[in-house]
Amino acid sequence: DNCASRGVIIQGEKLSMRPLVLHGHERAITQIRYNRDGDLLFSVAKDNKPTVWYSDNGERLGTYDGHGGAVWCIDVNRDTTLVLTGSADNSAKLWNCERGVELATFSTASAVRTCAFSNSGNLFTYTTDTTMNSLCQIVLCDVRTREAIKSRTIQDARVTAAVWGPFDQYFITGDDVGTLTKYDIVNGSADENLCQVTEHKGPISDLQASADRTMVITASKDNLAKLFDSETLELQKTYKADRPVNSAAISPIRQHVVLGGGQEAMEVTTTYTKAGKFDARFYHLVLEEEIGRVKGHFGPINNLKFHPDGKSYSSGGEDGYVRVHTFDPSYFDFDFEY
Repeated sequence: DNCASRGVIIQGEKLSMRPLVLHGHERAITQIRYNRDGDLLFSVAKDNKPTVWYSDNGERLGTYDGHGGAVWCIDVNRDTTLVLTGSADNSAKLWNCERGVELATFSTASAVRTCAFSNSGNLFTYTTDTTMNSLCQIVLCDVRTREAIKSRTIQDARVTAAVWGPFDQYFITGDDVGTLTKYDIVNGSADENLCQVTEHKGPISDLQASADRTMVITASKDNLAKLFDSETLELQKTYKADRPVNSAAISPIRQHVVLGGGQEAMEVTTTYTKAGKFDARFYHLVLEEEIGRVKGHFGPINNLKFHPDGKSYSSGGEDGYVRVHTFDPSYFDFDFEY
């Protein structure tokens, strides 16, 4: 079994982290998500079957059946009672988490690219793609009434990633021109944003918040991941890779970030695994130095998430697999040499 050899190398020391490999999707993984307790892992892919797993042993609990196209995004609310998905079938759907029953469908004019519950779980947002006939829209909905409260149209860009700030106060989006925008979507007017920065030269492919939501990290096709203050959108740190970065996540317990990506999927057949650079890379949060790598996927990594307890992380790849890596004890003993 070659899984055992796919360890993590930290500062030259090889740790034999043996991953759980979850195979329930027939096509490329688009997003993964833990619930707040970390006992469940949700995954969506370019097939139409959002799937939920036990995160500790990789057992598949079931699927949420009802979408008619690729599913781009998924989120689960604070108390793990509701699941939200967005799909290329021009709809967002709200599900009962435990029973897999569809509770509501929100029809759109184009594919739903991002979706997110607010911290309280009373509100959620979804964003749609720009097409020839429709502009990108950010839609705010109330979970209790299951109706859209307000929407705003984005004129010059397409939202590709989004996250809520702390206390349901504001909403941060990343778009296909490399701009990060902060909206007061709950109380603000439909055509106003609080602040905007353009620090990337390529599309932002992922946007994730720290555990306390005071920081957000972006991943971009310009081979960079960047750390921002979520209140001011002031750039704090930059992490440099040598390949497009599809996803980046911040550890909830250590000063580490992990980056994943690789060569574009359509170019992968022209190279072998090592040349495509499909490993996850760990960086020191403050010093911006690379400290380790984890190999394993046979294609670009499309999405990464740390477990809420920080003791493991998961990655979803173009190869259709979700890999759950639990850190060895020596990972927690490791200290960066200044």
